[in-house]
Amino acid sequence: MSLVVLGDVMVDVVARLSGPLARGSDTPARVSVVGGGSGANVAAWAAWLGTPVALVCRVGDDERGRVAVDELMATGVEVHAGRDRELATGTCVVLVDESGERTMLPDPGANDTPSLVPDALLRPGGHLHVIGYALVRPGARPGALAAIERARAAGMTVSLDPSSWALVRPGVFPDVDLLLPNEDEARVLEPLEAPEVVTKLGARGARWTDGRATVEVPAERVDVVDTTGAGDAFAAGLLSARLEGAGPRQALEAACRLAARAVAQTGARPGYD
Repeated sequence: MSLVVLGDVMVDVVARLSGPLARGSDTPARVSVVGGGSGANVAAWAAWLGTPVALVCRVGDDERGRVAVDELMATGVEVHAGRDRELATGTCVVLVDESGERTMLPDPGANDTPSLVPDALLRPGGHLHVIGYALVRPGARPGALAAIERARAAGMTVSLDPSSWALVRPGVFPDVDLLLPNEDEARVLEPLEAPEVVTKLGARGARWTDGRATVEVPAERVDVVDTTGAGDAFAAGLLSARLEGAGPRQALEAACRLAARAVAQTGARPGYD
């Protein structure tokens, strides 16, 4: 079974702060520029696991966009990137505090325009994973809704990561087979109406339910460096395991393992330090 990810590509400017942010003054930080974007991160982690994966996205017609696409393709991701001649490739400033918690300041750029999923990617038995940003951003929403409808018509299953509790609201998301919120997103979206729901519990692990049974697994212990992309790695681990036939517990355990690896490094993709 194949995995198709519909979502964003970003360039992340990550600042690891040496202490509390000194508003109106200077806070020494370690700054790095790395690949980001929730959709791109999921695809990169899935490819790192050896899962055949395609990413459908939008970038600007600029050097940042070309580098972003080349970097993803080098990791084994099949990239279908539309190029926008008016909007730049998306950029996100990520502030990482001493505990590893991140605060993001995104400029979506070309991500806020519709992405078209090629017909060749819509295969019976495949799976479409949609990043919530594609549904909460007005410009991208029509393309995401159309992709979900076409995927269902093609006989694919569909999952959705709400992406941001600050941006989501009840009723913004269409019906999907699998919903992957964190606890904050789950509270905003209650009641959670999907055949299956996997809730990310952060340092406590994760929970799966289909409304009849519930499975919960603990997180793996790890020294947290940067939580950026932890949810994306989690999704990649979960979906890759499910595509290989894993049950709920095994899929949750695989997801938590990959999330633990992600938070032990700086940056949201495999191989960043």
